[in-house]
Amino acid sequence: MTGKENVIAAESQYVLQTYKRPPFVLERGEGMTLFDSEGRAYLDWVSGIAVNALGYRDAEITRAAQSALDAGIIHLSNLYHSEAHTTVARLLCEHSFADKVFFCNSGAEANEGAIKFARRVSHNNDQPEKHELLCFSGAFHGRTTGALALTPREAYQAPFRPLLPGVATAQFNDIESARAAIGPQTAAVIVEPLQGEGGIHPADPAFLKALRTFCDEQDALLIFDEIQCGLGRTGTLWAYESFGVEPDIMTLAKPLAGGLPMGAILLRDSVARHIQAGDHGSTFAGGLLVARVAEAVLERIRQPAFLNHVREVGTYLGDRLAEINLPCVVAQRGSGFLQGLELDIAAAPIVDACYEQGHIITTAGANILRFVPPLIAERSQVDSLIEALTGVLQGATQND
Repeated sequence: MTGKENVIAAESQYVLQTYKRPPFVLERGEGMTLFDSEGRAYLDWVSGIAVNALGYRDAEITRAAQSALDAGIIHLSNLYHSEAHTTVARLLCEHSFADKVFFCNSGAEANEGAIKFARRVSHNNDQPEKHELLCFSGAFHGRTTGALALTPREAYQAPFRPLLPGVATAQFNDIESARAAIGPQTAAVIVEPLQGEGGIHPADPAFLKALRTFCDEQDALLIFDEIQCGLGRTGTLWAYESFGVEPDIMTLAKPLAGGLPMGAILLRDSVARHIQAGDHGSTFAGGLLVARVAEAVLERIRQPAFLNHVREVGTYLGDRLAEINLPCVVAQRGSGFLQGLELDIAAAPIVDACYEQGHIITTAGANILRFVPPLIAERSQVDSLIEALTGVLQGATQND
C-alpha cells in the first residue's frame, strides 16, 4: 500500500474510527521532527501524547532495543525470572518513595491495578465497608471500566454506565470539598499533581498536603497518577517532588519505555505486604525488550543536567506562551514541558492551522491547546512555535 490517500482510505475502512486524525501520514522521525509520506517536516509538540520523551531515532533507545533483540528473547512472561525488569524496578525504587513495583502495559492498566491494590488492603484489614475511591473534578485516569469510573466526565461515562460502584468525586484544589468526602469509608484517594487531559491544571501544594493529612487521619491510601506529568516532564523526576508530599501508590506509563507500551505501579511496603501471589498479573508486562528500553530512558531522564534542561526550556516555553497577548488568549498555565494555553475560541481549528505551519500540537479540552513535546526541545524550536502559533491565533481572531 502506497500513497497518502490509499493509506487514509484503508485506515478508514479497516480501523475502528475512535480517533479523528489529520490528513497526512507520518513515516519517520529525527529528534524533535516528524516527516510525513510526502517529505514534509513538522516540529512535534505532542510526542505521542507525552510519550516520546527522548524524541525520535534516539541512539541510546536504539542500542537498548537492539541489545534485547540480540538476546533473542522479546517475551518470557512473568512466570520466570529475568534481569531486565528487575533492573528497572530497582531504579524506580531507588529514585522514588517506593519499595516495590508492579509492571503492566499502559496507564489505564496501572490505575486499574492501583484500584485493586487499594481494595485488597481494606479486605486484608477486615474492613469491607472501606471500599470507596475518591477522585476529583477534571480528572482523567483512563478509559477502561474502573479507570473510567474515576474520570468524572459525563460525555466519557454516560454511554458505558453502569460503571464501577463505590466511587465519589470532590472538587479539585478545594480542601473543604476533599475534607467532606474523605472518611472511614474511603479506601483510597487518587489525584494528578498536574492535570493533563483536564486542562493543564496544577494542584495547589496546600491541597496535596491536605490530602496527605486527611488520608493519614482516615487510614486511606493516597494515589498519585503521574502517567502524564511524571518522569521528568515537569523538570523533576517525579511531579510530587516539587510539592513536598509523597503518595502511598503512584501510577506511571507514557514515557517509561520510550514509546514501547509499559506501565508501572509503585508501592510502599505498607501496601505491598498485602498483595499476594495470584492477586494480580499481566502476560506481557515487563518484557525484556520494553524493560531494556525503559532502563535507558530512566538512566537518561534522571540525570541532573537533563532535568535542568527541562526546567530551563520548559519555563521558557511557558514564558513565551504567556507573551502571546491576543484577545482570544484567556490564560497560560503548566510546568516544565506540560503547558497549556486556554482560549476563548475553539482549539481544534488552531491545531489544524498549525499543521499547515509545520507544527504538531494538540488539545486538552475544547478550548485549550496542550504542549507536551519531547523533553529534548530547544529554545530555538520554542521560538519557531511561538512565531507560527501567534500568526495562526492572529488570523483566527481577525476571522472571528
